[in-house]
Amino acid sequence: MAKNKNSKADDRNGKQNGEPKRMSEKEYQRELKKLHGELAAMQEWVKATGAKVCIVFEGRDAAGKGGVIKAIMERVSPRVFRLIALPAPNDRERSQMYVQRYVPYLPAAGEVVIFDRSWYNRAGVERVMGFTPMEAVERFLDAVPGVEKTIVDSGIILMKYWLEVSPEEQTRRLTRRIDDPRKTWKLSPMDVASYTKWDDYTVARDAMFTATSESWAPWFVARSEDKKRARLNVISHLLSHIPYEHVKAKKVKLPKRSAKAVPPPPDTFYPVPERF
Repeated sequence: MAKNKNSKADDRNGKQNGEPKRMSEKEYQRELKKLHGELAAMQEWVKATGAKVCIVFEGRDAAGKGGVIKAIMERVSPRVFRLIALPAPNDRERSQMYVQRYVPYLPAAGEVVIFDRSWYNRAGVERVMGFTPMEAVERFLDAVPGVEKTIVDSGIILMKYWLEVSPEEQTRRLTRRIDDPRKTWKLSPMDVASYTKWDDYTVARDAMFTATSESWAPWFVARSEDKKRARLNVISHLLSHIPYEHVKAKKVKLPKRSAKAVPPPPDTFYPVPERF
């Protein structure tokens, strides 16, 4: 079938169906390496200044949250960058004030805390799947801006990201999870149950944005059709909103040592077979 004029123009402009072409792995790794260097610099600034950074990631199932988080944390210290991905609440936690469950995980001085889903579960999955009455959802939406104002006023830099994916791309990614043994664990019964509720999630998303995107804690939306571009875009945006400076590192010189290569006694351990 012959290409139409728009398709030919798209090809000349490096696009596919109006979208930028998928980024190559080589190009992605080149750009990611630069951003990893800046994340490392940001980490040293956080440690040196006692800054507190909280990053919230939300989005539909298979929107790419895990990949963005992994890209952020790949080259930094887990002692500084802490990932919080809470399981379903237990009976005691269900009896608490809703946001109480999340408060202990907020960052202290010198920490960056990343929430892989957060208190916004109440406005999203709990609302859509009917786990919470609408009255409770509405109370949450009314209260959370004030809670986040308190968080920001305490000195925490709060960043909120929503990853937006199309229904077609979501279907493709979920289908891959079914067929790939490395990804099957990602496809939970909740993912399957919520798959048919695209429009309900859209309504919930829009209500959440309207009620909780404030000047002190706005929502930032990243298109994630191309996972590689989404990761780079989010990291670049995050770095641009953290007022970090490069901290001059002390030069390290390794001291002299004695290191005679003497293997341990053979009867004190079991060797790992060298199959590769």
